[in-house]
Parts: sequence; structure tokens; C-alpha cells
Amino acid sequence: QVQLVESGGGLVQPGGSLRLACAASGYTFSSYTMAWYRQAPGNQRDLVAGIGPDGTTNYADSVKGRFTISRDNAQKTVYLQMNSLKPEDTAVYYCKVRRRSIDYWGQGTQVTVSA
Repeated sequence: QVQLVESGGGLVQPGGSLRLACAASGYTFSSYTMAWYRQAPGNQRDLVAGIGPDGTTNYADSVKGRFTISRDNAQKTVYLQMNSLKPEDTAVYYCKVRRRSIDYWGQGTQVTVSA
């Protein structure tokens, strides 16, 4: 079955960096668009970045120029490099794949940006 496991979250100071990883299994990873979402307390879950099978990327305006999404098809892993972090980036970050009209989510990883 489809499994997504995120890692790499933590506590970081404003201006710092983190790299999140999402390890996938149970499907042909290279054939599907992967996406990162985030959800802060009391807020809806919003798209942060996506990457297609051909490597095409898209980003939320709030993270453009600071975050980079990438994928390693051999390792079946998608990454989110986050630089110049701000307190408003604090959230639980989730990776997602849509396969056969079903959305699969990981368990999430907490990112806290605070001095």
C-alpha cells in the first residue's frame, strides 16, 4: 500500500534552514507528482510546493525564492529545502501524492521557527 514518511522537522531560529524529506513506497514513485503542504494551528492545510514527474516545479508565493522542492526517483524521496525561515513558516508539514484519484498523506513533521 502507499506509504509516505516525512522527516527532518525541528526547531530553528529565524533566518535558519531545514531540509525535509518524504520517503515513499507502495507505488511507482517516478510517475507521480509529489507535493508538500503545511498546516498551522487553526488554519487550513495549504500547498507549499509541488514537483511533477518531469521535474517541473511550482511554489506558493509566500515561499518563492526561499524554498526548493526536489526529488530523487532512485531513492523514492522528495525533499523540501527551506532557507531564510520565518516565524510564519511554523506549521506541520505534510507530503502528498494523488494516485488514482485518491490523496495519500504522510503523518507530518513539525517545523517551528522561533528565537
